Amino acid sequence: MASKNKLLSLDSVGLLAATVILGAFAVILGTALYNVQTRGSVDASNGAPSGPHFNLNIIGVPKSKTATMTSGNRIFVPLVGNCQINLSQGNFAVLDANCTDGKSGFQLPSPDPANTGITTYSVYARALGKPGGRSTTTTCATDPLTGELWCSVYAMIQVRSTGKSTFTNVSKELLYIYADINADGRLERYPLFDSALQDYYWNYDNSGMKLLQLRFYQVPTNVN
Repeated sequence: MASKNKLLSLDSVGLLAATVILGAFAVILGTALYNVQTRGSVDASNGAPSGPHFNLNIIGVPKSKTATMTSGNRIFVPLVGNCQINLSQGNFAVLDANCTDGKSGFQLPSPDPANTGITTYSVYARALGKPGGRSTTTTCATDPLTGELWCSVYAMIQVRSTGKSTFTNVSKELLYIYADINADGRLERYPLFDSALQDYYWNYDNSGMKLLQLRFYQVPTNVN
């Protein structure tokens, strides 16, 4: 009888150990699933993903800047009028923060090297500042064979309306050029720094927008 009780006791210990192991596994699995589900999830409070990001503020000013500015997280643009934000490939960085003289410089990684339509990072934008401002940003580049300038048929249009401002995904508008370059009647897609074009830039046309905020997140966007 004692032997039987001993066996029952051993079985109980084994069952308890198995329960603990399964419970721990469930916690680990649950945590992993939670991380997968929430990674890159959108924050309902402002419309942008959660997590680390590079922040770029495009600031509209009524007077031209004269100082040389080669760092920071902002670019100054005319409050009314347009200027050219030249784009270079590399880590996120402001190369020339003064666009009030007509041109500035911003560096960012190649968003879709294989042109799959799925970006390696995403851009979100929101309009801030006094209500009433509006800006249009168009991605452009030059055909190296003909010297012809091409701008995407899709542009990022931001309007500062009254009330709370939220982020929207503008990856398609800012990271690609859609144009019928080969004249076949269909739009072709060219990601930033595609070798088919060169001298990529954003044409920023401002109508009173005092602050446009861009955020670059390491989450993909499918533009297909």
